[in-house]
Amino acid sequence: MAAVLTPPAPPSTAARPRAVSRPPWGGWRSRWPLLPLVATVLLPALPHGASGGGGGPADVASGVAVLVCVGRLLYLRRRPLSATAALVLGLPVVGFAVATVTAADPAAALPGLVRYLQVFVLVPIAVCLLLRDAHGFRIVAGSLVVLAVVQGVTGVHQYVTGTGASYMGEDIRAVGTFGPSDIMGMATVVAYGLLAAAAWALRTPRNAPAWLRPCAAVLAVALIVPLTLSFSRGVWIATAAAVLVVLALTGRRQALTSLAVLGAAGVVLVGGFGIGSEMIADRAASVTRVTSTPDRSVSDRYAMWSAAGAMWRERPAAGVGLKGFPDHRDGHASIGLSSGSDTAGAGQEFRRQALLSPHNMYLLVLSEQGLIGLTALLGSWAAILAGAVRRLCLARSRGHAAVDCGLAAVALMAWQSVNFLYADIGGPTTVLSGVVLGLAAWWALSGPDRVSAA
Repeated sequence: MAAVLTPPAPPSTAARPRAVSRPPWGGWRSRWPLLPLVATVLLPALPHGASGGGGGPADVASGVAVLVCVGRLLYLRRRPLSATAALVLGLPVVGFAVATVTAADPAAALPGLVRYLQVFVLVPIAVCLLLRDAHGFRIVAGSLVVLAVVQGVTGVHQYVTGTGASYMGEDIRAVGTFGPSDIMGMATVVAYGLLAAAAWALRTPRNAPAWLRPCAAVLAVALIVPLTLSFSRGVWIATAAAVLVVLALTGRRQALTSLAVLGAAGVVLVGGFGIGSEMIADRAASVTRVTSTPDRSVSDRYAMWSAAGAMWRERPAAGVGLKGFPDHRDGHASIGLSSGSDTAGAGQEFRRQALLSPHNMYLLVLSEQGLIGLTALLGSWAAILAGAVRRLCLARSRGHAAVDCGLAAVALMAWQSVNFLYADIGGPTTVLSGVVLGLAAWWALSGPDRVSAA
């Protein structure tokens, strides 16, 4: 009987499937749908004269992102959102629709409806659906850091060379490329980048290059300088609150270490080098000076807050309608409200800028949309923030690889929530609020399979 010869076994290397190496940060070939989101983040850096008011390049890019999202949904035929995500992200539509229909002039309220839908519904949904995993989140967050660095360097140069916006008789206020007409633009984007960099410094992704953590830490500390030189009190408060929230969620030891580093950096930058120390102290103290020698901007802000409250008391359920605050302002404001604020510097001649909003997003919504709109909007944001914090705590306890995304999402959402106490939508950075809400919503509401990919 002939012996049956068994063919030799293949080498061990051939027996195992060959591992396919994937770049730790993902390839752009499969991530091209993120390009409109990246463009939405970066385009506000164009000089303010190029973009003008609403409908600038960043808004066009956000529209392209929404269209790409719709096209992918129709082509792939996937379920767009979970029931929970659809409810949370779609809830503000109720208030927008009611305020538009019940407005004295619904046609005049339509532009406001489109703007609110863009920023608070469509862009966040597009971000949620276009982010496939944690790599995509980091790409968009990295774009925020790049934008912050560009604007921060520009702002510091303005302070050093005396080419910034006018502040206390000197052209030293850092405003970046946004100009004095959008005085909080640079401070907003610098705060976004600072928080994103701080998240990477606190929890670096596992597959990230070794240089990422020290660079992120240096950037986070360095961005304190242009943030300080912006002299934007509301942004200071919001950034400090967001940093404290994130540090509280990272653990006691790391929180204490980070606070010590931040304190030392503040002492060196403000105390040691004297970077605007006197002006910074006076600016911070002006928040509480309302009755005795108040800052004019503080007095005007509280007068507009009072006017917003009067509008709500007049129409408590649905408000005066979207875009209705400017028309009803004079009929409800006190006699002490000035006609506008003075702006100059950074390449712009002196001009008087009208005060068309209360500089408080919650009071703006309350006055224009009433309790219905405010309840719907706050309910959506509260659900996103609570969900983001809950998922971050779970990710930490389970040793999740994407904790950095959770830290960034919670920090950005906390910052936005606090900053809206001192600001509202308006200017080229408005669309970035939608991107930030989308990042936080993706972390809070996306499925575990999408978030766990790191």
